[in-house]
Amino acid sequence: MERLDKFLTEAGVGTRSQVKQILKTGRVAVDGKAIKDGSSKIDPSVQTVTLDGDMLCGKRRMVVMLNKPEGYVTATEDPRDPTVMELLPERWKHQQLRPVGRLDKATEGLLLFTNDGELLHRLISPKKGVEKVYYARHEGNATQADVKAFAEGLTLRDGTVCLSAKLTPIGPGESMIAVCEGKYHQVRRMMASRQMTVLYLERRQEGGLTLNGLDRGCSRELTEAEVMKLEEMAD
Repeated sequence: MERLDKFLTEAGVGTRSQVKQILKTGRVAVDGKAIKDGSSKIDPSVQTVTLDGDMLCGKRRMVVMLNKPEGYVTATEDPRDPTVMELLPERWKHQQLRPVGRLDKATEGLLLFTNDGELLHRLISPKKGVEKVYYARHEGNATQADVKAFAEGLTLRDGTVCLSAKLTPIGPGESMIAVCEGKYHQVRRMMASRQMTVLYLERRQEGGLTLNGLDRGCSRELTEAEVMKLEEMAD
């Protein structure tokens, strides 16, 4: 059993204060009966809750993909810069979504969100080996010596040890980089350690998922099949 107002908030109806006002209007019904008291106890597994006649679901597991533009920090809140949370639709704001890993402010591309804490930790754990693929424009050209150094695992100037990664030159000053961990500014620092300063960076793939035409700044919920694919990659 849980409080009706808590159920409504977690279902994304609104903030606590908004839910209180909605209840006062008699728009919420439980098993067909209008309920105005938010402290009323309900059992969502056996009772039907509706808002304006539409059935509501409680908090459910969500996995969301965003095509992150530059200029946004990967954080739930920040005193100076806009955050990636501001790019998500208002209807998802009460689903307790959290970013899966980080993209720095200047980096664009694929960023996942979920309210499933267990899945989040599995996706970011280097032990699970979930691959993240980046496109980079950079100074200089990647050589076979650079490819070998990435494959063997780089040790950065501050002593940070990186796991084996895949560097694939695709043209003058352009490379694809695949890593299975997410240390602070890792790809930029790895490239800099080989005298290739990154000028532009975009994450194009994670756990086998790609942006697949999703416009910059836009987001969408993953399908159940896509979530299952992610879970398989993280097992």
